[in-house]
Amino acid sequence: MSALSALPFLKPVHLRSPRSSPGGQRRHTLPASEFRCLSPEDAVSVFEIEREAFISVSGDCPLHLDEIRHFLNLCPELSLGWFEEGRLVAFIIGSLWDQERLSQAALTLHEPQGSAVHIHVLAVHRTVRQQGKGSILMWRYLQYLRCLPFARRALLMCEPFLVPFYQKCGFEALGPCQVTVGDLAFVEMQHPVRGHAFMRRNSGC
Repeated sequence: MSALSALPFLKPVHLRSPRSSPGGQRRHTLPASEFRCLSPEDAVSVFEIEREAFISVSGDCPLHLDEIRHFLNLCPELSLGWFEEGRLVAFIIGSLWDQERLSQAALTLHEPQGSAVHIHVLAVHRTVRQQGKGSILMWRYLQYLRCLPFARRALLMCEPFLVPFYQKCGFEALGPCQVTVGDLAFVEMQHPVRGHAFMRRNSGC
């Protein structure tokens, strides 16, 4: 059984298309929305969305194209993309971390033995912002992490103005992050993730 088929909240959402069959019955369907893990082939689309979302705000991107490819090769199972009619509209990229708090090394490393999922970036395409897609995608991502047996918590760092958004997603602030990027300072945030056994009993994972 594939990971997708085992996780109902990642299955495509279908809408009926008005296209009719030869007999006049409307039977054709199109996947209006699909959530799936990303692959290295998605890297360019990911980078285009990220570059537009972040450069105008902070002047730089959390992940450059080679870093996106790096993580999507090492740990594609820790990414999640939202596709509408085949087009990527929002995404999250994560990797594993094996320490209590994030450090500068967490920006580039994937620690396979870690139990903390470091969320590097969440971005939404400019044409579909202000529609709540970031919150929905984060909710689905956290539900997905709860079905991974090794995941115990999610960590991220963000600029102070984004703290209220992540608090609404269930994250708590841990205080100033040790990581700096140029002149930017960040707040580190955490979300507990329950283990696989709990979710299997309670949500069919």
